[in-house]
Amino acid sequence: MINGLCLKNAVISGANNIIKHKNRVNELNIFPVPDGDTGTNMSMTISSAVEALKNVGDNATVGEVISAFVPALLRGARGNSGVILSIIFRGFNQLFSSQVSLNGSDVADALEIGVKLAYGAVTKPTEGTMLTVGRVASEYAKKAAKLNNDLVYVWSEACKGAEEALKTTPDLLPVLKKAGVVDAGGKGLCLIFEGMLSVFKNGKMIEAGSNEVIDMDNDDVFRNAAAEFDQDITFTYCTEFIVKRNKLCKLRPLKLRMKLQKIGDCVVVVDDEEIIKVHVHTENPGKALEEGLKYGQFLTVKVENMKEQHRLAGEKKKENELKKNSEVFEKKEPEEEVGYVAVAAGEGLIALFKDLGCENVISGGQTMNPSTEKIVEAILATPAKTVYVFPNNKNIIMSAQQAVGLVKDRTVVIVPTKTVAQGISAILAYNPDSSISENMETMTEAASKVKTGQITFAARNSEFGGFKISEGEILALSDGKLVLTEKNPIEAVKKLVSMMVSKETEFITLIYGDSITEEKAEEAKKAIEGSLKREIEINLIKGDQPIYHFIVSVE
Repeated sequence: MINGLCLKNAVISGANNIIKHKNRVNELNIFPVPDGDTGTNMSMTISSAVEALKNVGDNATVGEVISAFVPALLRGARGNSGVILSIIFRGFNQLFSSQVSLNGSDVADALEIGVKLAYGAVTKPTEGTMLTVGRVASEYAKKAAKLNNDLVYVWSEACKGAEEALKTTPDLLPVLKKAGVVDAGGKGLCLIFEGMLSVFKNGKMIEAGSNEVIDMDNDDVFRNAAAEFDQDITFTYCTEFIVKRNKLCKLRPLKLRMKLQKIGDCVVVVDDEEIIKVHVHTENPGKALEEGLKYGQFLTVKVENMKEQHRLAGEKKKENELKKNSEVFEKKEPEEEVGYVAVAAGEGLIALFKDLGCENVISGGQTMNPSTEKIVEAILATPAKTVYVFPNNKNIIMSAQQAVGLVKDRTVVIVPTKTVAQGISAILAYNPDSSISENMETMTEAASKVKTGQITFAARNSEFGGFKISEGEILALSDGKLVLTEKNPIEAVKKLVSMMVSKETEFITLIYGDSITEEKAEEAKKAIEGSLKREIEINLIKGDQPIYHFIVSVE
């Protein structure tokens, strides 16, 4: 049996374990585009539960702990993995919201209910995903509870089942096997279960750890000079050192600079009578240090993997964007008949959706999935009796659907748009004289007729869909499918549009992102016009969206 304090600590420990390893989980995402955020979504989802548990005292019952963290999981759910995670724990709330303690049979029953609910929440459940991991964990737990009602034994068996199921995910999903990885969501679930087991079994809470990089150099002048080169990641290792000059050494620092330029780039050498300070990017930091030793003894040495630092910086930037874009939506009474809420990233796209009549636009999209709670806040801030929500991303649809049951004073309709292009067409298809069901059908049909193209970049080296892809390479997607790679985004979008147009195409919308200047956007438009066999109207829009150089709508 466990009490409320034990369960509370177990949930926190589970959260800490995935927070600690979230980057490992992110890296399991097989598609090379910058959407490897399963670990981030799951860690942020369960962090909402931890935040809620801060208000729960150590003397709370199991029921009080469950009543705090399970609803918080739902409200904080981000992305499909976060929603499924929140549902898996919903069985605890259904069974034990007023219970004082839990035994092995209790947790086995709760897991069984949660997994069944999770399968039911997914339109087309796919084996080889975190659903499989949760299901097998539940089956192991139920079998164990029949033999021994001890909670530690039952949860240990659940963890064992989860791990066994995780190993089978590549056999169930060929795409995982080809990439040589296990399912990212399944791995995240295993980490959370393991973190909880640490408390149940040993009374030990796993610490979250830290991904922060400590800057050991306080010399701002040198740092600023070196920072001019920090965007260049031709070489892997940023090597910095300070040499205390040997008075007997007759070698000049100029010779050191020349040597370093042969083995790397971004060389900065600063010296005075006492020291020589060096910054260089190289594949062979040992060689750089060897050259430095010829001038005297090291006072400091620092070698950093820039590619890893760049990845971590991107993760930090993503989190900062989420914080920056955490809009404050103030609740309004539902006085009007109809209102819209959309999800979009980029000032231009946000302005476009507002021009189309959206009362509220949630900043988010690829790599920045808003939580269910944020979607609820935006709905409640829309002064309408019926609110249509356009998620505009396949990984946000489930979070939006969970919001429906949390809003009681107005009707919420989720239009399952997967791209901003679909969202735009769906809104334009609205008919004020039609019923909710008729409009839902019309909007969904309008969205389905839109072909969406996206030009982005490879987040990592990969082999996918018959392509051997290098990190940073330009990728062209047609309705989410990788169709070609290029070195230049303008050439990529020209070729992509040529593949997407047909005899039925009436017009093309080209939305350019924050990495594309107006001049480059015009150049892309002219390139597309020159490649088409007949004249088709092209509408150019400044979207300012991150991640995607271009979003193309073909209708």
